[in-house]
Amino acid sequence: MNDMTQATQLLTDRQILQDSLMSQKQMTGSYNTFAGECANPQLRSTMLNILTDEHTIQADIFCHMQSKGWYQVEQADQNKIQQTKQKVTAQ
Repeated sequence: MNDMTQATQLLTDRQILQDSLMSQKQMTGSYNTFAGECANPQLRSTMLNILTDEHTIQADIFCHMQSKGWYQVEQADQNKIQQTKQKVTAQ
């Protein structure tokens, strides 16, 4: 039995997805920094393309976890949304 098979037997699907989501969050943060600090326009463009791909992967994992009930998101209060909009607009 290989190491990958043993690892998947020890971890649940939920744990694997939680780890994947955390990894994606770290990667998108890193690619965002890299893209913002590229002096070369072609390299910046490449980093931004990779960043977009990584965000898509992250969103896919998030949506899958949410559909399974493994990532609960609290609905925002409409009053708080309006207050925040007003604050941002006033600035």
